[in-house]
Amino acid sequence: MNAPLAELRELLFGDVPLSRWAGTGDEVPWSWFGEAAGYIDGGQPDLARAALVRVLDQPGLESRHYLQAWYGLRGIGVQPPPAQARRVYGVVLDVPVAGGTDTLAAYADHGCRYLNHGGGAIVWDQPDPAMDQLVDRLLRAGQTVADQIGPWDGERPPLPAGVARLSLLCPSGLHFGQAPGDALPTDPLAGPTFAAGTELLVALIERSEESR
Repeated sequence: MNAPLAELRELLFGDVPLSRWAGTGDEVPWSWFGEAAGYIDGGQPDLARAALVRVLDQPGLESRHYLQAWYGLRGIGVQPPPAQARRVYGVVLDVPVAGGTDTLAAYADHGCRYLNHGGGAIVWDQPDPAMDQLVDRLLRAGQTVADQIGPWDGERPPLPAGVARLSLLCPSGLHFGQAPGDALPTDPLAGPTFAAGTELLVALIERSEESR
């Protein structure tokens, strides 16, 4: 994956430093992230918490905003309620291909991102009932996995070459599994998520070609 797409991939998980996330926009809720980052740097975690809770209380935001808010809250010792902790806001699938990795991300707001190992990318943010159903199917499959595995303890690890990874993005943090080659897509637990991801990717590419 080339450098620009590798940088874009880093933004898919809702776990970048708050100041960096705040820098991707100028208005609310980005301004709230900027405030929270400043309060954290200034040793004022209570004010940071209030700014991040404003994000959580704001309906209709992109899913990654909620994930970033929880990332910031966990960083100051605030954990999500048990009933919310494992809710899947997004699924990211990394699949090794000849010469690189393909990455597909889908979110509860029905947005999708596809990064092709050859250098292309598709960004999908359009309302489409058929696509929404495919995204929901992928998220449901991911939720089944998240309900059975715990969150990763620590920062998200780099993706090794030749490894497939299933990443589930939740308020409690990253839940993930990985394995070399095609072992994970054929795994009884993870396999349905990769199958749903393949269906979504086919439709996403078709929609992209139709819009050209």
